[in-house]
Amino acid sequence: MKNKQELTYTSVITGILLAVAFGGANAYLGLRVGMTVSASIPAAVLSMGIIRLVLKRNSILENNMVQTIGSAGESIASGAIFTLPALFMWSAEWGTDPPSLIEICLISLCGGMLGVAFMIPLRSVLISNPAENLPYPEGTACAEVLTAGEEKGASASTIFKGLSFAGIYKILSDGMGLFPSQLHYEPKSFKGSGIGIDILPALTGVGYICGPKISAYMLGGGILSWLVLMPLLYFMGSDTLVGMDSHGIWSSYIRYIGAGAVAAGGIISLVKSLPLIITTFTKAFKGMNNNTEDSKRDIPFKYILFLIAILILIIWLVPFIPVTFMGALIIALFGFFFATVSSRLVGLVGSSNNPVSGMTIATLLISAFILKASGYDARSGMIGAIAIGSVICIVVAVAGDTSQDLKTGYILGATPYKQQIGEFIGVAVSSLFIGAILFLLNKAWGYGSTELPAPQATLMKLVVEGVMGGSLPWTLVFIGAFIAVIIEIIGIPVLPFCIGIYLPIHLSMGIMSGGLVRLWSDSKKVDSKTGVLYSSGMIAGEGLVGIILALLAIIPLGAGTLGSFINVSDSFSLGSIGGFIAFILLVTGLIYTINKSRK
Repeated sequence: MKNKQELTYTSVITGILLAVAFGGANAYLGLRVGMTVSASIPAAVLSMGIIRLVLKRNSILENNMVQTIGSAGESIASGAIFTLPALFMWSAEWGTDPPSLIEICLISLCGGMLGVAFMIPLRSVLISNPAENLPYPEGTACAEVLTAGEEKGASASTIFKGLSFAGIYKILSDGMGLFPSQLHYEPKSFKGSGIGIDILPALTGVGYICGPKISAYMLGGGILSWLVLMPLLYFMGSDTLVGMDSHGIWSSYIRYIGAGAVAAGGIISLVKSLPLIITTFTKAFKGMNNNTEDSKRDIPFKYILFLIAILILIIWLVPFIPVTFMGALIIALFGFFFATVSSRLVGLVGSSNNPVSGMTIATLLISAFILKASGYDARSGMIGAIAIGSVICIVVAVAGDTSQDLKTGYILGATPYKQQIGEFIGVAVSSLFIGAILFLLNKAWGYGSTELPAPQATLMKLVVEGVMGGSLPWTLVFIGAFIAVIIEIIGIPVLPFCIGIYLPIHLSMGIMSGGLVRLWSDSKKVDSKTGVLYSSGMIAGEGLVGIILALLAIIPLGAGTLGSFINVSDSFSLGSIGGFIAFILLVTGLIYTINKSRK
Protein backbone atom coordinates (compact mmCIF):
# COMPACT_ATOMS: atom_id res chain seq x y z
CA MET A 1 0.00 0.00 0.00
CA LYS A 2 1.35 3.42 -0.97
CA ASN A 3 2.30 5.94 1.66
CA LYS A 4 -0.21 8.82 1.51
CA GLN A 5 1.76 11.37 3.56
CA GLU A 6 1.83 14.81 1.92
CA LEU A 7 2.24 17.95 4.02
CA THR A 8 4.83 16.75 6.53
CA TYR A 9 7.68 18.46 8.38
CA THR A 10 10.11 16.65 6.08
CA SER A 11 8.42 17.80 2.88
CA VAL A 12 8.05 21.40 4.12
CA ILE A 13 11.66 21.80 5.31
CA THR A 14 13.12 20.09 2.22
CA GLY A 15 10.88 22.15 -0.06
CA ILE A 16 11.90 25.41 1.64
CA LEU A 17 15.59 24.62 1.18
CA LEU A 18 15.04 23.90 -2.52
CA ALA A 19 12.92 27.05 -2.92
CA VAL A 20 15.74 29.23 -1.56
CA ALA A 21 18.38 27.47 -3.68
CA PHE A 22 16.36 27.63 -6.91
CA GLY A 23 15.33 31.22 -6.24
CA GLY A 24 18.90 32.42 -5.76
CA ALA A 25 20.31 30.52 -8.74
CA ASN A 26 17.54 31.64 -11.08
CA ALA A 27 17.76 35.25 -9.91
CA TYR A 28 21.41 35.40 -10.95
CA LEU A 29 20.82 33.46 -14.16
CA GLY A 30 17.92 35.69 -15.23
CA LEU A 31 19.78 38.90 -14.43
CA ARG A 32 22.77 37.65 -16.41
CA VAL A 33 21.11 36.25 -19.55
CA GLY A 34 17.45 37.30 -19.33
CA MET A 35 16.07 33.75 -18.92
CA THR A 36 15.31 31.47 -15.99
CA VAL A 37 15.09 27.69 -15.69
CA SER A 38 11.78 26.07 -14.72
CA ALA A 39 12.39 24.42 -11.36
CA SER A 40 9.39 22.06 -11.03
CA ILE A 41 11.03 19.04 -12.62
CA PRO A 42 14.50 19.63 -11.11
CA ALA A 43 12.81 19.96 -7.73
CA ALA A 44 10.94 16.70 -8.32
CA VAL A 45 14.17 14.89 -9.20
CA LEU A 46 15.99 16.29 -6.17
CA SER A 47 13.07 15.50 -3.88
CA MET A 48 13.17 11.88 -4.99
CA GLY A 49 16.88 11.74 -4.21
CA ILE A 50 16.44 13.34 -0.79
CA ILE A 51 13.18 11.70 0.33
CA ARG A 52 13.76 8.19 -1.07
CA LEU A 53 17.50 7.67 -1.10
CA VAL A 54 18.76 9.83 1.78
CA LEU A 55 15.86 9.84 4.23
CA LYS A 56 14.63 6.35 3.20
CA ARG A 57 11.00 7.48 3.00
CA ASN A 58 8.58 6.17 0.39
CA SER A 59 5.80 8.62 -0.47
CA ILE A 60 5.20 9.94 -3.97
CA LEU A 61 2.81 12.57 -2.58
CA GLU A 62 5.47 13.76 -0.12
CA ASN A 63 7.89 14.08 -3.06
CA ASN A 64 5.22 16.03 -4.91
CA MET A 65 4.84 18.43 -1.99
CA VAL A 66 8.61 19.05 -1.96
CA GLN A 67 8.64 20.03 -5.63
CA THR A 68 5.49 22.15 -5.13
CA ILE A 69 7.17 24.22 -2.42
CA GLY A 70 10.61 24.17 -4.08
CA SER A 71 9.46 25.44 -7.48
CA ALA A 72 7.91 28.53 -5.82
CA GLY A 73 11.41 29.99 -5.40
CA GLU A 74 12.01 29.98 -9.14
CA SER A 75 8.65 31.58 -9.94
CA ILE A 76 9.15 34.37 -7.38
CA ALA A 77 12.66 35.01 -8.76
CA SER A 78 11.39 35.05 -12.35
CA GLY A 79 8.81 37.71 -11.56
CA ALA A 80 11.07 39.84 -9.38
CA ILE A 81 14.13 40.05 -11.65
CA PHE A 82 12.11 41.14 -14.68
CA THR A 83 11.06 44.40 -13.06
CA LEU A 84 12.43 45.29 -9.63
CA PRO A 85 16.05 45.97 -10.75
CA ALA A 86 14.66 49.00 -12.62
CA LEU A 87 14.11 50.66 -9.23
CA PHE A 88 17.80 50.16 -8.37
CA MET A 89 18.91 51.52 -11.75
CA TRP A 90 16.79 54.65 -11.35
CA SER A 91 18.14 55.26 -7.85
CA ALA A 92 21.69 55.12 -9.27
CA GLU A 93 20.76 57.55 -12.08
CA TRP A 94 18.91 59.99 -9.83
CA GLY A 95 21.33 59.78 -6.90
CA THR A 96 18.55 58.69 -4.52
CA ASP A 97 18.35 55.85 -2.01
CA PRO A 98 17.61 52.40 -3.47
CA PRO A 99 14.33 50.69 -2.60
CA SER A 100 14.28 49.27 0.91
CA LEU A 101 14.55 45.59 1.69
CA ILE A 102 11.06 45.69 3.20
CA GLU A 103 9.65 47.19 -0.02
CA ILE A 104 11.16 44.45 -2.20
CA CYS A 105 10.02 41.67 0.13
CA LEU A 106 6.46 43.05 0.47
CA ILE A 107 6.04 43.49 -3.29
CA SER A 108 7.26 39.92 -3.84
CA LEU A 109 5.08 38.53 -1.05
CA CYS A 110 1.88 40.29 -2.16
CA GLY A 111 2.43 39.35 -5.80
CA GLY A 112 3.20 35.73 -4.96
CA MET A 113 0.24 35.33 -2.61
CA LEU A 114 -2.11 36.88 -5.18
CA GLY A 115 -0.74 34.56 -7.88
CA VAL A 116 -1.65 31.49 -5.84
CA ALA A 117 -4.98 32.95 -4.67
CA PHE A 118 -6.12 33.91 -8.18
CA MET A 119 -5.22 30.43 -9.49
CA ILE A 120 -7.07 28.39 -6.86
CA PRO A 121 -10.63 29.11 -8.16
CA LEU A 122 -9.42 28.27 -11.69
CA ARG A 123 -8.26 24.76 -10.80
CA SER A 124 -11.61 23.14 -11.58
CA VAL A 125 -11.89 25.22 -14.79
CA LEU A 126 -8.49 24.48 -16.32
CA ILE A 127 -7.16 21.32 -14.69
CA SER A 128 -9.92 18.97 -13.52
CA ASN A 129 -12.34 19.93 -16.33
CA PRO A 130 -12.17 17.23 -19.06
CA ALA A 131 -13.40 19.70 -21.69
CA GLU A 132 -10.17 21.72 -21.48
CA ASN A 133 -7.72 18.82 -21.86
CA LEU A 134 -4.68 21.12 -21.64
CA PRO A 135 -1.37 19.19 -21.78
CA TYR A 136 0.54 21.20 -19.11
CA PRO A 137 3.91 19.84 -20.35
CA GLU A 138 6.01 20.52 -17.23
CA GLY A 139 3.21 19.43 -14.90
CA THR A 140 2.69 16.21 -16.84
CA ALA A 141 6.42 15.60 -17.13
CA CYS A 142 6.84 16.20 -13.42
CA ALA A 143 4.18 13.59 -12.67
CA GLU A 144 5.98 11.15 -14.97
CA VAL A 145 9.26 11.79 -13.14
CA LEU A 146 7.69 11.16 -9.73
CA THR A 147 5.79 8.09 -10.96
CA ALA A 148 8.93 6.64 -12.51
CA GLY A 149 10.75 7.14 -9.23
CA GLU A 150 7.92 5.36 -7.41
CA GLU A 151 7.68 2.43 -9.82
CA LYS A 152 11.42 2.11 -10.51
CA GLY A 153 12.10 -0.35 -13.36
CA ALA A 154 12.10 0.66 -17.01
CA SER A 155 10.22 3.93 -16.50
CA ALA A 156 12.81 5.25 -14.08
CA SER A 157 15.59 4.04 -16.37
CA THR A 158 14.11 5.99 -19.30
CA ILE A 159 13.81 9.13 -17.19
CA PHE A 160 17.39 9.00 -16.02
CA LYS A 161 18.75 8.20 -19.48
CA GLY A 162 17.22 11.44 -20.73
CA LEU A 163 18.38 13.27 -17.61
CA SER A 164 21.96 12.01 -17.93
CA PHE A 165 22.19 12.76 -21.63
CA ALA A 166 20.81 16.29 -21.23
CA GLY A 167 23.02 16.97 -18.22
CA ILE A 168 26.21 15.94 -20.05
CA TYR A 169 25.06 17.87 -23.13
CA LYS A 170 24.48 21.03 -21.07
CA ILE A 171 27.88 20.76 -19.37
CA LEU A 172 29.68 20.38 -22.69
CA SER A 173 27.79 23.27 -24.35
CA ASP A 174 27.06 25.98 -21.80
CA GLY A 175 29.44 24.76 -19.10
CA MET A 176 32.67 24.02 -21.00
CA GLY A 177 31.76 25.92 -24.17
CA LEU A 178 32.87 23.10 -26.49
CA PHE A 179 30.06 23.98 -28.91
CA PRO A 180 27.47 26.77 -28.98
CA SER A 181 23.94 26.19 -27.69
CA GLN A 182 22.53 28.43 -30.42
CA LEU A 183 23.03 28.31 -34.19
CA HIS A 184 22.28 31.52 -36.09
CA TYR A 185 22.46 32.60 -39.74
CA GLU A 186 21.62 35.87 -41.48
CA PRO A 187 21.14 35.66 -45.28
CA LYS A 188 23.17 38.42 -46.98
CA SER A 189 20.69 38.69 -49.85
CA PHE A 190 17.69 38.92 -47.47
CA LYS A 191 18.69 41.83 -45.25
CA GLY A 192 17.02 42.15 -41.88
CA SER A 193 16.06 38.50 -41.65
CA GLY A 194 17.57 35.86 -39.43
CA ILE A 195 17.13 32.18 -38.81
CA GLY A 196 18.52 29.92 -36.13
CA ILE A 197 17.81 27.38 -33.44
CA ASP A 198 18.51 26.96 -29.75
CA ILE A 199 19.89 23.43 -29.60
CA LEU A 200 18.85 22.74 -26.03
CA PRO A 201 17.51 19.42 -24.67
CA ALA A 202 14.73 21.10 -22.68
CA LEU A 203 13.27 22.76 -25.78
CA THR A 204 13.23 19.50 -27.74
CA GLY A 205 11.61 17.81 -24.74
CA VAL A 206 8.92 20.48 -24.37
CA GLY A 207 8.21 20.26 -28.12
CA TYR A 208 7.69 16.50 -27.91
CA ILE A 209 5.35 16.81 -24.92
CA CYS A 210 3.36 19.70 -26.47
CA GLY A 211 3.09 17.95 -29.84
CA PRO A 212 3.46 19.11 -33.46
CA LYS A 213 0.43 21.42 -33.68
CA ILE A 214 1.28 23.78 -30.83
CA SER A 215 4.96 23.70 -31.84
CA ALA A 216 4.00 24.62 -35.40
CA TYR A 217 1.80 27.53 -34.27
CA MET A 218 4.71 28.97 -32.30
CA LEU A 219 7.09 28.52 -35.22
CA GLY A 220 4.54 30.23 -37.49
CA GLY A 221 4.67 33.31 -35.27
CA GLY A 222 8.47 33.22 -35.34
CA ILE A 223 8.53 33.00 -39.13
CA LEU A 224 6.19 35.98 -39.37
CA SER A 225 8.54 38.02 -37.16
CA TRP A 226 11.97 36.99 -38.41
CA LEU A 227 11.32 36.23 -42.09
CA VAL A 228 8.49 38.65 -42.91
CA LEU A 229 8.23 41.65 -40.59
CA MET A 230 11.95 42.16 -39.96
CA PRO A 231 13.02 42.09 -43.64
CA LEU A 232 10.06 44.39 -44.40
CA LEU A 233 11.19 46.84 -41.72
CA TYR A 234 14.73 46.76 -43.05
CA PHE A 235 13.54 47.29 -46.65
CA MET A 236 11.24 50.18 -45.75
CA GLY A 237 13.71 51.87 -43.39
CA SER A 238 17.12 50.71 -44.56
CA ASP A 239 18.71 54.12 -43.87
CA THR A 240 17.62 53.99 -40.24
CA LEU A 241 18.45 50.33 -39.74
CA VAL A 242 21.75 50.23 -41.62
CA GLY A 243 24.36 48.32 -39.64
CA MET A 244 21.71 46.75 -37.38
CA ASP A 245 21.67 42.94 -37.34
CA SER A 246 18.56 40.78 -36.95
CA HIS A 247 18.90 40.61 -33.16
CA GLY A 248 18.98 44.40 -33.02
CA ILE A 249 15.86 44.74 -35.18
CA TRP A 250 14.07 42.14 -33.07
CA SER A 251 15.03 43.89 -29.83
CA SER A 252 14.20 47.41 -31.06
CA TYR A 253 11.00 46.74 -32.99
CA ILE A 254 9.61 43.21 -32.94
CA ARG A 255 9.45 43.00 -29.16
CA TYR A 256 6.94 45.85 -29.11
CA ILE A 257 4.89 44.19 -31.86
CA GLY A 258 5.07 40.91 -29.94
CA ALA A 259 4.02 42.60 -26.70
CA GLY A 260 0.96 44.06 -28.41
CA ALA A 261 0.14 40.68 -29.96
CA VAL A 262 0.45 38.81 -26.65
CA ALA A 263 -1.64 41.43 -24.83
CA ALA A 264 -4.40 41.29 -27.46
CA GLY A 265 -4.21 37.50 -27.58
CA GLY A 266 -4.59 37.40 -23.82
CA ILE A 267 -7.66 39.65 -23.95
CA ILE A 268 -9.21 37.47 -26.68
CA SER A 269 -8.48 34.33 -24.66
CA LEU A 270 -10.01 35.83 -21.53
CA VAL A 271 -13.16 36.96 -23.34
CA LYS A 272 -13.62 33.47 -24.80
CA SER A 273 -13.13 31.93 -21.34
CA LEU A 274 -15.46 34.33 -19.50
CA PRO A 275 -18.60 32.10 -19.59
CA LEU A 276 -16.69 29.18 -18.08
CA ILE A 277 -14.95 31.41 -15.53
CA ILE A 278 -18.24 33.07 -14.49
CA THR A 279 -19.84 29.64 -14.10
CA THR A 280 -16.95 28.50 -11.93
CA PHE A 281 -17.13 31.51 -9.64
CA THR A 282 -20.93 31.28 -9.41
CA LYS A 283 -20.63 27.68 -8.27
CA ALA A 284 -17.90 28.68 -5.85
CA PHE A 285 -20.06 31.40 -4.28
CA LYS A 286 -23.04 29.06 -4.01
CA GLY A 287 -20.94 26.32 -2.48
CA MET A 288 -19.07 28.45 0.06
CA ASN A 289 -21.26 27.33 2.95
CA ASN A 290 -21.97 23.83 1.67
CA ASN A 291 -19.83 21.22 3.40
CA THR A 292 -19.70 18.93 0.36
CA GLU A 293 -16.92 16.59 -0.61
CA ASP A 294 -16.08 18.72 -3.64
CA SER A 295 -15.83 21.94 -1.60
CA LYS A 296 -13.21 20.30 0.64
CA ARG A 297 -10.77 19.78 -2.22
CA ASP A 298 -9.68 23.43 -2.43
CA ILE A 299 -9.08 26.02 0.25
CA PRO A 300 -12.59 27.42 0.90
CA PHE A 301 -13.46 30.19 -1.54
CA LYS A 302 -14.50 32.63 1.19
CA TYR A 303 -11.00 32.46 2.67
CA ILE A 304 -9.46 33.10 -0.75
CA LEU A 305 -11.66 36.18 -1.26
CA PHE A 306 -10.75 37.45 2.19
CA LEU A 307 -7.02 36.94 1.52
CA ILE A 308 -7.24 38.76 -1.84
CA ALA A 309 -9.02 41.70 -0.19
CA ILE A 310 -6.40 41.90 2.59
CA LEU A 311 -3.52 41.78 0.09
CA ILE A 312 -5.03 44.56 -2.04
CA LEU A 313 -5.48 46.72 1.08
CA ILE A 314 -1.84 46.09 2.08
CA ILE A 315 -0.67 47.10 -1.39
CA TRP A 316 -2.73 50.30 -1.15
CA LEU A 317 -2.19 51.34 2.47
CA VAL A 318 1.27 50.12 3.54
CA PRO A 319 3.67 53.05 2.92
CA PHE A 320 6.59 50.79 1.94
CA ILE A 321 4.80 49.88 -1.32
CA PRO A 322 4.69 52.91 -3.69
CA VAL A 323 1.20 52.13 -5.04
CA THR A 324 -1.89 54.33 -4.67
CA PHE A 325 -5.55 53.30 -4.63
CA MET A 326 -5.61 53.56 -8.43
CA GLY A 327 -2.58 51.26 -8.64
CA ALA A 328 -4.13 48.75 -6.24
CA LEU A 329 -7.29 48.70 -8.38
CA ILE A 330 -5.19 48.07 -11.52
CA ILE A 331 -3.43 45.20 -9.74
CA ALA A 332 -6.74 43.63 -8.67
CA LEU A 333 -8.17 43.73 -12.21
CA PHE A 334 -5.06 42.91 -14.24
CA GLY A 335 -3.83 40.43 -11.65
CA PHE A 336 -6.83 38.17 -12.12
CA PHE A 337 -6.84 38.73 -15.87
CA PHE A 338 -3.21 37.78 -16.43
CA ALA A 339 -3.29 35.01 -13.82
CA THR A 340 -6.05 33.43 -15.90
CA VAL A 341 -4.13 33.95 -19.14
CA SER A 342 -0.89 32.63 -17.63
CA SER A 343 -2.56 29.55 -16.15
CA ARG A 344 -4.11 28.65 -19.49
CA LEU A 345 -0.97 29.55 -21.42
CA VAL A 346 1.41 27.30 -19.50
CA GLY A 347 -1.11 24.54 -20.06
CA LEU A 348 -0.45 24.94 -23.78
CA VAL A 349 3.27 25.63 -24.10
CA GLY A 350 4.77 25.12 -20.65
CA SER A 351 6.13 27.44 -17.98
CA SER A 352 9.51 27.80 -19.68
CA ASN A 353 7.84 29.49 -22.65
CA ASN A 354 5.33 31.55 -20.69
CA PRO A 355 5.82 35.13 -22.04
CA VAL A 356 5.82 36.73 -18.60
CA SER A 357 7.66 39.78 -19.90
CA GLY A 358 5.10 40.26 -22.68
CA MET A 359 2.20 40.42 -20.24
CA THR A 360 4.21 42.64 -17.92
CA ILE A 361 4.92 45.05 -20.78
CA ALA A 362 1.20 45.23 -21.52
CA THR A 363 0.53 46.04 -17.84
CA LEU A 364 3.25 48.69 -17.78
CA LEU A 365 1.89 50.33 -20.93
CA ILE A 366 -1.60 50.69 -19.51
CA SER A 367 -0.65 51.55 -15.92
CA ALA A 368 1.95 54.13 -16.97
CA PHE A 369 -0.54 55.71 -19.36
CA ILE A 370 -3.21 55.89 -16.62
CA LEU A 371 -0.78 57.36 -14.09
CA LYS A 372 0.46 59.93 -16.60
CA ALA A 373 -3.12 60.92 -17.49
CA SER A 374 -3.87 61.23 -13.75
CA GLY A 375 -1.24 63.95 -13.38
CA TYR A 376 1.64 62.08 -11.79
CA ASP A 377 5.07 63.60 -12.34
CA ALA A 378 7.69 61.59 -14.24
CA ARG A 379 9.55 60.09 -11.29
CA SER A 380 6.61 59.12 -9.10
CA GLY A 381 4.72 57.86 -12.16
CA MET A 382 7.62 55.66 -13.27
CA ILE A 383 8.16 54.23 -9.78
CA GLY A 384 4.44 53.58 -9.37
CA ALA A 385 4.19 51.89 -12.79
CA ILE A 386 7.15 49.60 -12.08
CA ALA A 387 5.72 48.70 -8.65
CA ILE A 388 2.39 47.79 -10.28
CA GLY A 389 4.19 45.90 -13.05
CA SER A 390 6.34 44.06 -10.49
CA VAL A 391 3.33 42.76 -8.59
CA ILE A 392 1.61 41.69 -11.82
CA CYS A 393 4.79 40.06 -13.15
CA ILE A 394 5.13 38.00 -9.99
CA VAL A 395 1.39 37.16 -10.09
CA VAL A 396 1.81 35.86 -13.66
CA ALA A 397 4.91 33.79 -12.88
CA VAL A 398 3.48 32.27 -9.69
CA ALA A 399 0.04 31.55 -11.20
CA GLY A 400 1.69 29.67 -14.07
CA ASP A 401 3.87 27.65 -11.72
CA THR A 402 0.94 26.92 -9.40
CA SER A 403 -1.18 25.59 -12.25
CA GLN A 404 1.63 23.24 -13.35
CA ASP A 405 2.02 22.00 -9.78
CA LEU A 406 -1.72 21.45 -9.36
CA LYS A 407 -1.74 19.52 -12.65
CA THR A 408 1.00 17.27 -11.29
CA GLY A 409 -1.01 16.77 -8.11
CA TYR A 410 -4.18 16.05 -10.12
CA ILE A 411 -2.39 13.27 -12.04
CA LEU A 412 -0.88 11.77 -8.89
CA GLY A 413 -4.02 12.03 -6.76
CA ALA A 414 -2.72 14.67 -4.35
CA THR A 415 -5.02 16.70 -2.08
CA PRO A 416 -5.51 20.12 -3.74
CA TYR A 417 -5.86 22.20 -0.56
CA LYS A 418 -2.67 20.71 0.90
CA GLN A 419 -0.78 21.58 -2.27
CA GLN A 420 -2.21 25.09 -2.14
CA ILE A 421 -0.97 25.49 1.43
CA GLY A 422 2.43 24.29 0.20
CA GLU A 423 2.39 26.93 -2.52
CA PHE A 424 1.69 29.67 0.05
CA ILE A 425 4.57 28.40 2.22
CA GLY A 426 7.00 28.36 -0.69
CA VAL A 427 5.96 31.83 -1.84
CA ALA A 428 6.27 33.33 1.67
CA VAL A 429 9.76 31.98 2.32
CA SER A 430 11.04 32.78 -1.18
CA SER A 431 9.77 36.36 -0.92
CA LEU A 432 11.80 36.92 2.24
CA PHE A 433 15.01 35.69 0.60
CA ILE A 434 14.64 37.25 -2.85
CA GLY A 435 14.94 40.78 -1.45
CA ALA A 436 18.25 39.96 0.25
CA ILE A 437 19.52 38.27 -2.92
CA LEU A 438 18.65 41.29 -5.09
CA PHE A 439 20.39 43.63 -2.65
CA LEU A 440 23.52 41.49 -2.49
CA LEU A 441 23.79 41.21 -6.29
CA ASN A 442 23.26 44.95 -6.74
CA LYS A 443 25.92 45.73 -4.14
CA ALA A 444 28.39 43.31 -5.74
CA TRP A 445 28.10 44.41 -9.37
CA GLY A 446 25.22 46.83 -9.90
CA TYR A 447 22.36 46.27 -12.31
CA GLY A 448 22.99 47.29 -15.89
CA SER A 449 26.68 46.36 -15.59
CA THR A 450 28.51 43.84 -17.78
CA GLU A 451 28.24 41.22 -15.04
CA LEU A 452 24.53 41.84 -14.44
CA PRO A 453 22.97 43.48 -17.52
CA ALA A 454 19.42 42.65 -16.33
CA PRO A 455 18.05 42.65 -19.91
CA GLN A 456 14.37 42.17 -19.04
CA ALA A 457 14.34 44.81 -16.32
CA THR A 458 16.17 47.22 -18.64
CA LEU A 459 13.44 46.71 -21.24
CA MET A 460 10.70 47.36 -18.65
CA LYS A 461 12.52 50.49 -17.55
CA LEU A 462 12.67 51.76 -21.14
CA VAL A 463 8.98 51.02 -21.70
CA VAL A 464 7.92 53.06 -18.65
CA GLU A 465 10.30 55.90 -19.54
CA GLY A 466 8.89 55.82 -23.07
CA VAL A 467 5.30 56.21 -21.91
CA MET A 468 6.00 58.87 -19.29
CA GLY A 469 8.25 60.71 -21.75
CA GLY A 470 5.92 60.21 -24.74
CA SER A 471 8.46 58.28 -26.83
CA LEU A 472 6.89 54.80 -26.91
CA PRO A 473 6.27 53.37 -30.44
CA TRP A 474 2.53 52.86 -30.07
CA THR A 475 2.24 52.08 -33.78
CA LEU A 476 4.23 48.89 -33.28
CA VAL A 477 2.13 47.89 -30.27
CA PHE A 478 -1.11 48.34 -32.23
CA ILE A 479 0.32 46.45 -35.22
CA GLY A 480 0.89 43.48 -32.91
CA ALA A 481 -2.62 43.78 -31.46
CA PHE A 482 -4.25 43.74 -34.90
CA ILE A 483 -2.11 40.79 -35.99
CA ALA A 484 -3.60 38.90 -33.05
CA VAL A 485 -7.11 39.88 -34.18
CA ILE A 486 -6.39 38.61 -37.70
CA ILE A 487 -5.04 35.31 -36.36
CA GLU A 488 -8.18 34.83 -34.26
CA ILE A 489 -10.44 35.58 -37.26
CA ILE A 490 -8.58 33.02 -39.37
CA GLY A 491 -9.16 30.43 -36.69
CA ILE A 492 -5.57 29.76 -35.61
CA PRO A 493 -5.04 29.44 -31.82
CA VAL A 494 -4.05 32.98 -30.99
CA LEU A 495 -1.82 32.63 -27.94
CA PRO A 496 0.70 30.05 -29.24
CA PHE A 497 1.06 32.03 -32.47
CA CYS A 498 1.51 35.35 -30.65
CA ILE A 499 4.06 33.80 -28.30
CA GLY A 500 6.00 32.82 -31.41
CA ILE A 501 5.93 36.45 -32.56
CA TYR A 502 7.26 37.68 -29.23
CA LEU A 503 9.92 35.05 -28.54
CA PRO A 504 13.09 34.68 -30.65
CA ILE A 505 12.63 32.22 -33.52
CA HIS A 506 15.52 30.19 -32.10
CA LEU A 507 13.31 29.03 -29.23
CA SER A 508 10.42 28.11 -31.53
CA MET A 509 12.75 26.15 -33.83
CA GLY A 510 14.10 24.20 -30.87
CA ILE A 511 10.58 23.35 -29.73
CA MET A 512 9.60 22.38 -33.29
CA SER A 513 12.39 19.80 -33.38
CA GLY A 514 10.64 17.91 -30.59
CA GLY A 515 7.25 18.47 -32.23
CA LEU A 516 8.50 16.83 -35.45
CA VAL A 517 9.74 13.80 -33.53
CA ARG A 518 6.29 13.54 -31.90
CA LEU A 519 4.69 13.78 -35.37
CA TRP A 520 6.88 10.88 -36.53
CA SER A 521 6.14 8.73 -33.47
CA ASP A 522 2.40 9.38 -33.77
CA SER A 523 2.50 8.39 -37.45
CA LYS A 524 4.09 5.07 -36.41
CA LYS A 525 1.35 4.66 -33.78
CA VAL A 526 3.92 4.42 -31.01
CA ASP A 527 2.80 4.83 -27.42
CA SER A 528 3.98 8.32 -26.45
CA LYS A 529 4.79 7.30 -22.85
CA THR A 530 8.43 6.42 -23.54
CA GLY A 531 8.98 9.66 -25.45
CA VAL A 532 7.33 11.70 -22.69
CA LEU A 533 9.46 9.98 -20.04
CA TYR A 534 12.70 10.57 -21.95
CA SER A 535 11.69 14.17 -22.76
CA SER A 536 10.87 14.72 -19.08
CA GLY A 537 14.36 13.51 -18.24
CA MET A 538 15.88 15.92 -20.76
CA ILE A 539 13.97 18.86 -19.25
CA ALA A 540 15.07 17.79 -15.77
CA GLY A 541 18.69 17.25 -16.79
CA GLU A 542 19.10 20.64 -18.41
CA GLY A 543 17.29 22.36 -15.55
CA LEU A 544 19.45 20.79 -12.86
CA VAL A 545 22.74 21.44 -14.65
CA GLY A 546 21.61 24.96 -15.61
CA ILE A 547 21.10 25.79 -11.95
CA ILE A 548 24.47 24.24 -11.03
CA LEU A 549 26.20 26.32 -13.73
CA ALA A 550 24.48 29.43 -12.40
CA LEU A 551 25.85 28.69 -8.94
CA LEU A 552 29.37 28.07 -10.31
CA ALA A 553 29.21 31.46 -12.04
CA ILE A 554 29.09 33.26 -8.69
CA ILE A 555 31.64 31.18 -6.75
CA PRO A 556 34.87 33.22 -6.68
CA LEU A 557 38.14 31.48 -7.54
CA GLY A 558 41.36 33.40 -8.04
CA ALA A 559 40.99 36.15 -10.63
CA GLY A 560 37.60 34.97 -11.83
CA THR A 561 34.85 32.53 -10.91
CA LEU A 562 34.77 28.76 -10.84
CA GLY A 563 32.55 28.79 -13.91
CA SER A 564 35.05 30.83 -15.94
CA PHE A 565 37.79 28.29 -15.19
CA ILE A 566 35.57 25.41 -16.35
CA ASN A 567 34.78 27.12 -19.68
CA VAL A 568 37.47 26.23 -22.24
CA SER A 569 35.94 27.92 -25.30
CA ASP A 570 38.76 30.48 -25.55
CA SER A 571 41.36 27.74 -26.09
CA PHE A 572 39.26 25.04 -27.80
CA SER A 573 35.83 24.97 -29.45
CA LEU A 574 34.12 22.75 -32.02
CA GLY A 575 32.23 25.79 -33.35
CA SER A 576 28.94 25.76 -35.23
CA ILE A 577 29.73 22.45 -36.96
CA GLY A 578 30.14 20.84 -33.57
CA GLY A 579 26.87 22.42 -32.46
CA PHE A 580 25.06 21.04 -35.52
CA ILE A 581 26.45 17.53 -34.89
CA ALA A 582 25.44 17.79 -31.22
CA PHE A 583 21.91 18.76 -32.26
CA ILE A 584 21.68 15.74 -34.58
CA LEU A 585 22.81 13.52 -31.70
CA LEU A 586 20.23 15.18 -29.42
CA VAL A 587 17.30 14.43 -31.75
CA THR A 588 18.69 11.01 -32.68
CA GLY A 589 18.85 10.03 -29.00
CA LEU A 590 15.14 10.79 -28.58
CA ILE A 591 14.21 8.91 -31.77
CA TYR A 592 16.38 5.92 -30.83
CA THR A 593 14.79 5.65 -27.39
CA ILE A 594 11.27 5.75 -28.86
CA ASN A 595 12.14 3.31 -31.63
CA LYS A 596 13.70 0.90 -29.15
CA SER A 597 10.47 0.85 -27.14
CA ARG A 598 8.57 -0.16 -30.32
CA LYS A 599 10.72 -3.24 -30.68
